[in-house]
Amino acid sequence: QVHLLEAGGGSVQAGGSVRLSCAASGDTYSRNYMGWFRQVPGKEREGVAAVSGGGSDTYYADFVKGRFTISRDNAKNTVYLQMNSLKPEDTAMYFCAAGRTYAITSMSPLDFNYWGQGTQVTVSS
Repeated sequence: QVHLLEAGGGSVQAGGSVRLSCAASGDTYSRNYMGWFRQVPGKEREGVAAVSGGGSDTYYADFVKGRFTISRDNAKNTVYLQMNSLKPEDTAMYFCAAGRTYAITSMSPLDFNYWGQGTQVTVSS
């Protein structure tokens, strides 16, 4: 199993930056791609970004391209989401999740079987 612990959420004004972190543990961590998702009450959980097991391949949703950067430091067993130029519509609960393969194969929440507790990011105008 993979256990995930998120940190870094909070309140920020539009245009500001926040860096989320996700500390992972488990003997399968280095073989799993990792993703960040976000969810607003009343809406379906949506994929934000993902990074392959080795960190060389990434995926970004169109609504965050050019603003967010996902990375991982496997020596620290940690995945990061650097969020710049934040907008009020970025306000959501952000979740870290572990995929089931080394390569990025899916951004459906159903294909991620390990999840962090979620951290709230609130962006004010």
